[in-house]
Amino acid sequence: MGLTSIVKLILLGLIVSFLTGCEKPDSETVRQRLHLPQSGFVANIEQGEKLYKENCATCHGVHAGGSTQGPPLVHKLYRSGHHADLTIHWAVKDGVKQHHWHFGDMPSIPGLSPDDVGHIIVYIRKQQRFAGIR
Repeated sequence: MGLTSIVKLILLGLIVSFLTGCEKPDSETVRQRLHLPQSGFVANIEQGEKLYKENCATCHGVHAGGSTQGPPLVHKLYRSGHHADLTIHWAVKDGVKQHHWHFGDMPSIPGLSPDDVGHIIVYIRKQQRFAGIR
């Protein structure tokens, strides 16, 4: 593990510690605030594919390969080592300012629960692995 990865992990740990305060890190309140799936959540790739196609494909392409409206998620910039699952949860919940591409800001996606996003993430990660992105 390189120095950059270690620094990212430390920063993520500090952010989570800051956001959780004195609450137990596994409490459902904290999980909800961080937009994380419920404790014991098990992702379902078929459900993820369905939700992806209904909520993400218009901008990010049918198989996450991008479109004229949004960047490809099957790209090394979106591998888990660069954009952790948590960042995807936050992007859906809060939207994202344009930073890697020139498609404009990503709006939040209302109506998707943390569990829904967890299903979508497992689908995206499968598409990335299929393309050789780890």
